[in-house]
Amino acid sequence: MKQKAIFNWSSGKDSSLALYKILQEDQFEITALLTSINQEFQRISMHGVPVSLLEKQAESLGLPLVKMEIPKEPSMEEYQQIMSKTMNEIKSQGVTHSIFGDIFLEDLRTYREEQLQSIGMKAVFPLWKQNTSDLIHEFLDLGFKTIVTCVNETYLDKSFAGRIIDEDFIKDLPENVDPCGENGEFHTFTFDGPIFKNPIAFEIGDTVKKTYPKPKSDETSEEGEYVFWFCDLISK
Repeated sequence: MKQKAIFNWSSGKDSSLALYKILQEDQFEITALLTSINQEFQRISMHGVPVSLLEKQAESLGLPLVKMEIPKEPSMEEYQQIMSKTMNEIKSQGVTHSIFGDIFLEDLRTYREEQLQSIGMKAVFPLWKQNTSDLIHEFLDLGFKTIVTCVNETYLDKSFAGRIIDEDFIKDLPENVDPCGENGEFHTFTFDGPIFKNPIAFEIGDTVKKTYPKPKSDETSEEGEYVFWFCDLISK
């Protein structure tokens, strides 16, 4: 019998490619997709994608969806309480593994592994340590289609928000930007590809600027902010 796993679904390209590889390997029974939702705005955390499009993805993938609602600005303690409650409920259904699309962020992997280990579950990383340039080209060669929904202005300007990722997009990326955006440079929404029964229909809305205060460190008391550009996607 296959072991049961929950799949951590962000709606973007890394999740899509990781799910494709997991389905190809056929070692796990995927019981559901798990997605963090901003409770106030009813959008996917960081990606800014409305829940209506997330639900269409899940329907096209043929998988149940578990929405983990997070307050607008949760403390780490609040976040961990919500995550622990959600994961314990999932574990009670016989799920033993949790699958992620992370590629090379060691501290994030360690955090995920430690949190899961504390409740007796294991983490799986199908894309781990693979070359990100190879991964984005593999993603495109497989026929996936994805649009940039959010960019971090520290790395990319507003013009990159709302672009479809293709070879021209990759060529236009500055040298300091990872081609998969693994350092948080950009986030995406995947709307077609080999794992979907049908494409996800949407329209491109406005591009909106949002700012978030930078956390003060011991080294500096200077105030600052992070600037992000979000391209709104409207369900059709």
